[in-house]
Amino acid sequence: MKACILMAGVSALGLGFGVDASAQQVGQPAANVGVSQGASERPAGDTVAGGEIVVTAQRRSENLMQTPIAAAVLSGDDLAEKGVLTIDSLQFAMPSVVVNNFGQGLEFNIRGIGKAETNSLSTTGVITYRDGVPSFPGYFQGEPYFDVANIQVLRGPQGTVVGQNSTGGAVFVNTTDPVIGGGHHGYVTANYGNYSETGANGAINLPIGDTFAARIALFGTRRDSFYTIKGPGGAPYTGNQGDVDQRAGRVSFLWRPTGQLSILSKSDFDDLDMGAYPADPFINRFKTLPGTSTPNPKYTDLFNITANAPRQAARDRFMRSILKIDYTLENGVKLRSITGYSYGNSTYAADYDGTATGNQTFNNYVNERQTSQEFNIISPDNQKITWLAGVFGLKNTYYFPEPFSNFNINYNTTVTGPFAPFFNYNLSGRTPMQSVAAFGQVGFELAPGLKLDLGGRYTESKASNIVKENLLGTFLTQNQTTSSHNFSYKASLGWEIDPNNYVYAFAATGFKPGGVNLPVAPGPAAVFKPETIQSFEGGWKTNFAGGDGRLSVAAFYNSYKNFQVSIGYPLFPTFGLELNVPSATKLYGIEAQAEYKLGGLTLEGGVSLLHSELGRFFATDARIPALAPCNPSSGPASASCKDLTGARQTYAPPVTVNVSAKYDFALGNGDTLTPIVNYGHVAAQWATLFENAARGDRLEDRNILGAQLVYQHADWTVTAYGTNLTDQHYVAAVFSPAGTSLNFAGPPRQYGIRVLKSF
Repeated sequence: MKACILMAGVSALGLGFGVDASAQQVGQPAANVGVSQGASERPAGDTVAGGEIVVTAQRRSENLMQTPIAAAVLSGDDLAEKGVLTIDSLQFAMPSVVVNNFGQGLEFNIRGIGKAETNSLSTTGVITYRDGVPSFPGYFQGEPYFDVANIQVLRGPQGTVVGQNSTGGAVFVNTTDPVIGGGHHGYVTANYGNYSETGANGAINLPIGDTFAARIALFGTRRDSFYTIKGPGGAPYTGNQGDVDQRAGRVSFLWRPTGQLSILSKSDFDDLDMGAYPADPFINRFKTLPGTSTPNPKYTDLFNITANAPRQAARDRFMRSILKIDYTLENGVKLRSITGYSYGNSTYAADYDGTATGNQTFNNYVNERQTSQEFNIISPDNQKITWLAGVFGLKNTYYFPEPFSNFNINYNTTVTGPFAPFFNYNLSGRTPMQSVAAFGQVGFELAPGLKLDLGGRYTESKASNIVKENLLGTFLTQNQTTSSHNFSYKASLGWEIDPNNYVYAFAATGFKPGGVNLPVAPGPAAVFKPETIQSFEGGWKTNFAGGDGRLSVAAFYNSYKNFQVSIGYPLFPTFGLELNVPSATKLYGIEAQAEYKLGGLTLEGGVSLLHSELGRFFATDARIPALAPCNPSSGPASASCKDLTGARQTYAPPVTVNVSAKYDFALGNGDTLTPIVNYGHVAAQWATLFENAARGDRLEDRNILGAQLVYQHADWTVTAYGTNLTDQHYVAAVFSPAGTSLNFAGPPRQYGIRVLKSF
């Protein structure tokens, strides 16, 4: 019996080091979109200027249609109209983006690259920045979008011009800045929807002199659970069923004492009580038993589940402060400093087996601290030779405080007394990670309209585990560090053929640090290597119909080396640990985005086609007991050692599609009525490399339809909204603890009304 528990328990450890990140945030209600700001509230530096889409993610203000990057940009108005509420909503509003949200953590992938493992041992290949500062890489991913000016999503490796290196892409969330000389202005909004959802948010700009201004933004929402949970024998479940109660605020200050100096500070404070993240076993999804026509007696709907854990909880409390200083020299050279500090606590408790008959629970109480610093020297724009140089440093530490009960996986709650440690996994200590880097880029105008950019980045990184464990009755200590370094580059060539046509091509590399596994026996634990990527891309961007239409097309090829994955440990398949795929994974495809305006009609859409193919690789599924060794490079293939050569990358659907349409009806006296329809499609994808549909590895298509009807009169806006109008019940994420797989649901149909008053 103990051996079976050991196989199940330790198999979870490779995935479960950051198990707090394994809870599914089932969505913020649509009524909590920050605001459709309108012309009077549009912030300075917005993404739309003079009909051009302006991006600032590369530390310059650039016309997206004449920049050698593939990117999607959503303004504050776009967020409201498309129902983009939190980071996981982005997958239904732009191509090539896939998010599998576990609530306090998520797996974010762009073009199939990013993070495919639910743990805090490895970092992410898609970096999310909040006002120029990297956000937490693991927990605290449910932060709502409110008072956001724009979101810029860059696809492909990043790092030679900004911040932290990445292999898949970067997301830049830019909140609204204070406006000096802008007077007192702002907005307030309130909403009500199904599931007894109520919410309010707003912001106000406060002028405090000729050179100083402040902005205050507040957010709050409450909602009943999506779930109906039954306890043992069908009795009502007395624990937390997942009621939501969230509040957040932001205070911003902007000081421009001279025309050359600008100092911006922003501080966010979030208390996000998600109630709980209910989940149940994958077997409940099958109407008939796999491989048979026999009805499955355990079949249930995603939102009708069972549990018997006495306590469920999911709450994030954190703060973040940024300080951005810009100084422009007399010759136009800009000096920039961006400092970030974040600290938070994440609490999570769950029914670990997802049933009312099992006896497994999980409890986690973890703190996280992150500091970052970036310095840039940026040449003036619009010169024949432009350049940028920068240095960057980041330190992130997870703290698992004493006593052991703060991080506890209990595999049999009925066992107490001296034998209890043999049925528990406990952890305490800290896991610091840090990196320092220097980077730069030079641009040469070879001829009118033809520009060559060359950039490079050198990174030193280090990851440590300084922890104590109770591994099912075996007590272990670890004080182990691994380090890695990398030089990555980007070389791009862009040609403005004429004012309406631009083509580009580039070659780039990216880097994601390695790390240290937790110990599964006395002595040093296994380390895993960094990931690297070689990327090639070419694209065409065009304006048509007299500037009323835009089209961007890009084709890309990526060779992805040392992909980090959690599988059965090659020498001891009982254990599940993080290691690297020894041969290169190929990912290539094509994507397109288009926008067209005709009178009051606006049409937008995007599509991506992706092919992924794993190199030569053998692995043991940690969910299935096995005794034979399995070498990742050579196998040999057996009933337990699977040949995964040619398998599709995890969380890399072959197709994503997004389309939207709106029409502005003029009603007279300046009033408008605008119907809006949005649709997002994410094709079926695999949650593990083993592609075992009978074990719940296949995530089916997501087809999300939303609509709004917006009436605007003077400073008032009334919006009737609906999301997931077809009420598709889909598995949004899969987590595999204790030898099984738990399903977390995406949000069901939501609808309501929102009223906005701007001033």
